[in-house]
Amino acid sequence: MALPISISDLINRRVVENARVEYKADWNPDPILHSICAFANDIDNWGGGYIIIGIEEEDGMPKLPISGLEKSSVDRINKELLQKCNRIEPRYVPIVETIEYEGKNC
Repeated sequence: MALPISISDLINRRVVENARVEYKADWNPDPILHSICAFANDIDNWGGGYIIIGIEEEDGMPKLPISGLEKSSVDRINKELLQKCNRIEPRYVPIVETIEYEGKNC
């Protein structure tokens, strides 16, 4: 399933509030799962959020140019992410999409 927003809009924050977008330089399951749980709880009723893996963050903003993810690791990361989300109670299935931005995968 495709994301309902473009990666360019997320990176440039044209549509989504800052509190709904997080950038992660690489796949690190623990902080990413914490963010997923926070977005799933959606206390402020914002409709969840977006976590972009492969983009480093600096002072709350994406650090450009992006570092991206190795193409060979994308499938492994998606598989691990879904496996970890299956252990969340109640079960949570995130919408995941691999996107190329400026020639890099995120």
